[in-house]
Amino acid sequence: MQAKRLKSAADRSAPVFAALGDQRRLRLMARLCSDGPGSITTLSSDGDVTRQAVTKHLRVLAQAGLVRAVRQGRETIYQADTKQLHQAHQYLDLISRQWEQALARLKHLVEDP
Repeated sequence: MQAKRLKSAADRSAPVFAALGDQRRLRLMARLCSDGPGSITTLSSDGDVTRQAVTKHLRVLAQAGLVRAVRQGRETIYQADTKQLHQAHQYLDLISRQWEQALARLKHLVEDP
């Protein structure tokens, strides 16, 4: 049962980790989380990345379920959707607990022969 649960959590989290594996997408996601929703114009205003590149990165984040696009008049506003982030966090917590349990078993074997 535990192996099935771990596989299922990994399957759900893999697209999140893949999307956030790019430094620009990670910064873009952090900006959306800290500054709130923004348009392509707003999100590319620092001049570091073109509007076309920001659009491409937002598309990848949206496919991973990390951002949502909402049409407001002539602009599309992008906002962070943290549900997938929370699921990925839970997956990392699960892995962390398993690692701690394995280390505890190893410690017990080494210290109590």
